[in-house]
Amino acid sequence: MSEEQRPRLRDLFRPRPIITDRTVTTEADEAVPMGLRVTAGYAWRLLLIAAVVAGFIWIVIQLKLLVIPLMVGILVTALLWPAFEWMLRHRFPRWAAVTISLAGTIAIVGVLLWLVIWQVREQLGDVQDRSAQAVEDFRQFLLTGPLHLSDSQIQDYIDQGLEIINEQTQLLLNGALAVGTTAAHVVTGAVLSLFILICLLADGAGIWRWTLRLFPRAARPAADGAARNGWQTIVNYARTQLLVAAIDAVGIGVGAALLGVPLAIPVAVLVFLGSFIPIVGAVVTGALAVLLALVYNGPWIALAMLAVVLGVQQLEGHVLQPILMGSAVKVHPLAVVLVVAGGSMIGGIPGALFAVPLAAFVNVAAVTISTGSWRTGDRPEADLIWSTVPRERRRRSR
Repeated sequence: MSEEQRPRLRDLFRPRPIITDRTVTTEADEAVPMGLRVTAGYAWRLLLIAAVVAGFIWIVIQLKLLVIPLMVGILVTALLWPAFEWMLRHRFPRWAAVTISLAGTIAIVGVLLWLVIWQVREQLGDVQDRSAQAVEDFRQFLLTGPLHLSDSQIQDYIDQGLEIINEQTQLLLNGALAVGTTAAHVVTGAVLSLFILICLLADGAGIWRWTLRLFPRAARPAADGAARNGWQTIVNYARTQLLVAAIDAVGIGVGAALLGVPLAIPVAVLVFLGSFIPIVGAVVTGALAVLLALVYNGPWIALAMLAVVLGVQQLEGHVLQPILMGSAVKVHPLAVVLVVAGGSMIGGIPGALFAVPLAAFVNVAAVTISTGSWRTGDRPEADLIWSTVPRERRRRSR
């Protein structure tokens, strides 16, 4: 075989002009309207894409014990990355930067856990007594209030509620052996997440270079540019959500403490963790704080707690976040809600937690490749689920 006839692998990745001379049509094809042909072409391609996505999701669900620790390790790495990168820029040895990052993270988590356990031990008995009294008051209201329910009717409603709870817990009773396995999975996942975090901080660049070799040689520049833009998006997302979570937790926790709502520190920690699920997490944890105030302190304190929750979220979203971040973070609320809902339907709480950063990464990577911005290294100019608009800095005139 001569050199001209020998096929070259690199030619497979070069764009070639579309050849229409070889198109074969029959009388039946010509009888089908053009609109129907185009619709059929789109339909089978969309079905193929849906099948690929469904297959990928099925594989992820089967490997969830590995995927969830990996995602947790990546997200925590993104949270620590600004401080870690700052230490590297200031000539810290990498091993020292890794040690400081891990020690700081473990110390913060340990202090928060200690505060939560301490306050729960101090106030749990009082909260239980107040809750029982609130339930009894509500029962008396049903008996003597405008509804005028009887004891038998109230008992019927209670029995129906207990029946629903028993139906849901029957699965747990049938799989009692799985409780120990689940606890073992949690411990194993935590250790694996910590190991992944250490590896990413210590040699993340080397891991990515090895991963990049899995792509065809001609596709590596595009994959590298798309992944770098996606990673920067994940870092911006993590930094933004950390700021949002801190503001929400401090504001709602201080407000609950000033209003005399019990378990203010556990509520603040729950708000902090829940805020990493955009929009939905803050609403759910804020509603929990209002419900606790309603049961323990009554309707007026609950109304004040609701005002605190709404005020903190409005202050954080419209005043503090742009000032402290120095950039306007643009997130389309509809996209976020739909992505979080879809993630929770597929993967529960982990799915809701990772849905938005994963969707943002995929969106930015796809736009980077489709617009060709990977060739120049510029920010892709297109609509993104998560994007940041840098603040324009004015040059000082000398």
